[in-house]
Amino acid sequence: MSPVVRTRFAPSPTGDPHVGNIRTALFAWLFARHNSGSFILRIEDTDAVRKVEGSVEAILDSLRWLGLDWDEGPDIGGDYGPYVQSERLELYQAAARRLVEQGDAYYCYCSPERLEEMRAEQLRRKQPPGYDRHCRELSEKERKQKENEGITPVVRFKVPLEGQTRFSDLVWGEVKFENKTFDDLVLLKSDGYPTYNLANIIDDHKMEISHVIRGAEFISTTPHHILLYKALEYVPPQFAHLPRLMGRDRSKLGKRYGATSIGEFRRQGYLPEAMLNFLALLGWSLDDKTELMSRQQFIDNFSLERVSKTAASFNPDKLDWMNGVYIRQLDPEDFLQRSLSFLERDLPSEVPRPLSVEYVRQIMPLVQERVKTLADVSQLTQFFFTDRLEYDAELLITKDMTAESTCHALGVARQRLADLSAFDEEVLEEMLRPLAVELELKTGQLFGALRTAVTGQTAAPPLFQTMAVLGREACLERIDRALDRL
Repeated sequence: MSPVVRTRFAPSPTGDPHVGNIRTALFAWLFARHNSGSFILRIEDTDAVRKVEGSVEAILDSLRWLGLDWDEGPDIGGDYGPYVQSERLELYQAAARRLVEQGDAYYCYCSPERLEEMRAEQLRRKQPPGYDRHCRELSEKERKQKENEGITPVVRFKVPLEGQTRFSDLVWGEVKFENKTFDDLVLLKSDGYPTYNLANIIDDHKMEISHVIRGAEFISTTPHHILLYKALEYVPPQFAHLPRLMGRDRSKLGKRYGATSIGEFRRQGYLPEAMLNFLALLGWSLDDKTELMSRQQFIDNFSLERVSKTAASFNPDKLDWMNGVYIRQLDPEDFLQRSLSFLERDLPSEVPRPLSVEYVRQIMPLVQERVKTLADVSQLTQFFFTDRLEYDAELLITKDMTAESTCHALGVARQRLADLSAFDEEVLEEMLRPLAVELELKTGQLFGALRTAVTGQTAAPPLFQTMAVLGREACLERIDRALDRL
């Protein structure tokens, strides 16, 4: 192991970062922080066709939201910059020229049409698709002729046709591939931009990356990278390939499991600390029982030895449970501050903005135990902000009650509420519990009717606290409307 640990996260700006991308970033970040090393952020933007406007900002925002800080990157610089690949083209082009000159790569002049016909024929013959090395041994005369025709070539790597390539993976152990199964991959495209296979080798070497931590889908391309390191006379970093993420039914993780971008989870009201906890356990564990861990606990205990080879199952129910636990652990004022933006966003348009923070402060303790995500808050508290309650009048009639008996009970309760000298939780309970006995009702019958009348819901926060927050005037008006419905 290098005495200095340097890991990197090198996303392509092709859309909002997926949970799989961010899980990779998290593991690289934890490994760097555990080993008092450096975590580098690099933007691999050499695929101009797939680049999405605003994607870089989304990547940075997602990392910041989760608290994954970086020591070097496009926004803060560093000694090994620039940290955006499109600003490093000369490095890749020089390396490609060097590989051609020393016989480890060659210029390929095949047209897209020829390549497409070749692939179609391979599929027809049920052969594995791959380049047929048509240009690998062109003579100098043949290359000149192609250039005179105005064809701008790509640069392909000349992989060995025999032997094996091996490497030691920190998760998978010894890995080996037969060289004859490799394709002569493109290193430099005709527009002068590198492919991933060349650019990441150059950058990881120039930036002195000690450990490359990435998804298991890159295992099959790692032998190419090992061969490129050798051809360029670079010392390879150590590799660790993380287990794949799968859906709950072990199928490919996709949209059928809901939002899979970090930005969407954030919009749905998941807490960053819960998200970090959940992602860190996708393929890593401290033991067979610990589920909840702080950021510092993960840093203190993280090691690649405990990364599993088995695909990790993304269970949304577990994420909901974990997020609910974290929400319940929040300080009430913290819960209030985090909830405000969701209330401002999601409450009906007729609710005046900005919201009264003091009023919201009274409401939040009543729902904190029931919230799974911050996006739940507006639905659970909407009746506090609007008098437009939509419910079926039948819901007012509780078990073993009739419309007539419910009207009588609500009517008496309304009169007693109007006559109270104070309207707080304690006074309300002292009046309403004896009233149920007086009316020869179970408390659930009276309180259920009152709850529906004042909230429009059969399940709501504690009744007396809810009524105290709503206030006498609002409660009386809502009981009047309930009586009208009955």
